[in-house]
Amino acid sequence: MNLKFLVIGLGSMGKRRIRNLQLLKAGEIVGFDLQEVRCKEAEEKYGIETFKKLDDAMSEDPDAFIISTPPDRHLEYALIAAKNNKHFFTEASVLADGMDELIALCKNKNIVAAPSCTMRFHPSVKKIKELVDDDVIGKILAFTYHSGQYLPDWHPWEDYRSFYVSKRETGACREIVPFELTWLTWVLGDIDTISCFKGKLTQLDVEIDDIYQITIRFRSGVLGHMLVDVISRAPYRVCKLISEEGLVIWDWGSGVKVYTAKDQSWKQYPEEMTMSVEGYADKIKEEPYIEEVKRFIRAIEGREKYPYTFEEDKKMLGILYAAEKSSERGVHIKVS
Repeated sequence: MNLKFLVIGLGSMGKRRIRNLQLLKAGEIVGFDLQEVRCKEAEEKYGIETFKKLDDAMSEDPDAFIISTPPDRHLEYALIAAKNNKHFFTEASVLADGMDELIALCKNKNIVAAPSCTMRFHPSVKKIKELVDDDVIGKILAFTYHSGQYLPDWHPWEDYRSFYVSKRETGACREIVPFELTWLTWVLGDIDTISCFKGKLTQLDVEIDDIYQITIRFRSGVLGHMLVDVISRAPYRVCKLISEEGLVIWDWGSGVKVYTAKDQSWKQYPEEMTMSVEGYADKIKEEPYIEEVKRFIRAIEGREKYPYTFEEDKKMLGILYAAEKSSERGVHIKVS
């Protein structure tokens, strides 16, 4: 199947998706961005044709949209895609306004509607899912998870105050909470109750919350805590799953290790990824993003179902909003 992709938004993520598509030899690519400098850069780096007006880009009759704009524009372009019977993929969401309309519209369309769930394609996350599903350490009782990276280091090539992570609605921490929940709920199931403290602790020149400290009770009874921050001076992800029979630990960049009480020994599963891009933290690799785009393409081709839906994405955003309400009111919030 010869596909034509329209990449909407040619900033950091848009350029990443162009690289993904080209590496996969997925088909023809055209780009759209309101900023001329970004269009020019995409043309020079990747040899694609670009447009500064959406109507001109649409005249190319693309089969699929890759929507890589700031999060507050995702649904605008997703609705355009759905109304024009185009397959579409969106980057991680943080705003749910318009999502009900999009979900209803897509139910009557023979198109693939694919929200991002990047972490589900991370090899260590997939290994954790496998270990939990196989009961390698028995019933999980508790967990702790910390995800952090210093905000000015997200895009060291530009001022952190100049792009969407510095805005309150689309702030960096606020975006990362549902980004991480997409895989935690995949591994541990639905959330029952949540409580949260959030706030701004740093002297960063932005009016966003730079830390979310969240306590979670899952329907299964698992208790745990997730800390998301944009304070950590070193990029950091560490997860621990705890049971009476063992321990699973993921250290981002190193891999997963498992301790089983019956053997009184550790087993290692190294994190073997090699593809990186200059400018990003060393631990940020391209393989999960490539796999995500590959799964979107396979869904378009009818070879498999894309593994995450906008209904699920809306649920993740609902959990984010419940956490924020908990912090504001000082109460536990029942999610389900």
